[in-house]
Amino acid sequence: MKVSRKIEYIKKWILKYCKSMDRPATSLIVGVSGGVDSAVVSSICGMTGKKTFAVSMPIKQNKTQHNLSLIHQKWLKKKFKNVLTPVVNLDDIFNNFKKSLKKYNSIHGFANSRSRLRMTTLYQIAQSNNGLVVGTGNKIEDFGIGFFTKYGDGGVDIAPIADCTKSEVWEIAQELKISEKIIKAIPTDGLWDDGRSDENQIGLSYFEIEEAMKNKKSKFYKKYHNIRNMNLHKMKPIPVCKMKKKC
Repeated sequence: MKVSRKIEYIKKWILKYCKSMDRPATSLIVGVSGGVDSAVVSSICGMTGKKTFAVSMPIKQNKTQHNLSLIHQKWLKKKFKNVLTPVVNLDDIFNNFKKSLKKYNSIHGFANSRSRLRMTTLYQIAQSNNGLVVGTGNKIEDFGIGFFTKYGDGGVDIAPIADCTKSEVWEIAQELKISEKIIKAIPTDGLWDDGRSDENQIGLSYFEIEEAMKNKKSKFYKKYHNIRNMNLHKMKPIPVCKMKKKC
């Protein structure tokens, strides 16, 4: 499928989903990180014509990452009249949260908590505007390795690019004429004080993961398979204890 047709298909899918709801959503809410995934999703949401909140939510943010989110917000405002671009600074909330839980000082825990604070922020905006929280996870993250740490992907209402590989997301970004700085930026979830990249955390690049997903004979397959197995619980429905009738 041509890239332009993929974009149109995703746009129509979002609109169709909104229309199918018992109470159709009148707005779309997306966390904008400065990365290519959220840039693509927020742009397509803008194309729907629906009121779209492209929200930047810095938490002790690396200045370069935050600047990219501001660049994209400015681009969206110029391109779409239906897009709003709030910046919600979560530094104070996170600092108080961290202080209250200083006895439970897990670095990974606090990184995940940043993501969940952003998720909570997006849902607060959504509930106040009859909106849907739109996910920014791609196929590799959502179904390949369960890398759910990005700007609200810990809980979303719809996931329009979850069937797109990272390569496809980059292609779509180029078709949409999103800033080259964002397209070329090293992928990162922005949840760590040391600014570590996605590849630093995962141990493989997106291209290597994509190759392994397509080819079991890939030299990266074993490592990909091990990462996937560790995160399978994130990609399956929550386990439910079903009671026997005679209990």
